[in-house]
Amino acid sequence: MAKILSTDASTYSRKENGKTKIHDDEWEKIAKALDTSVEDLKEEKGLGIIHNENSTFNDNAGNYNHYHSIPNSILENLQDYINLLKEQNESLKKEVEDLKSQK
Repeated sequence: MAKILSTDASTYSRKENGKTKIHDDEWEKIAKALDTSVEDLKEEKGLGIIHNENSTFNDNAGNYNHYHSIPNSILENLQDYINLLKEQNESLKKEVEDLKSQK
């Protein structure tokens, strides 16, 4: 997912954990990768708001920065997909080895 968002794993992790904002264009990339709509992603439970206590970003007038975490159901689907890809990778490796041994 970090690659899809053109970022590194640690930045993606902060986005996933709700510590860094997921921008609209990133929501669109995530939705496209998961073959769903942005609206469906944002309707999932687990989306939250983090109040930023840093006075550099907060004028203390009750402003809130909206940060969204990726819902657990999406993460579970991604993990299932990763596991499927691993299985396919192992199968392809075996096929390559079989072809090499036939030569």
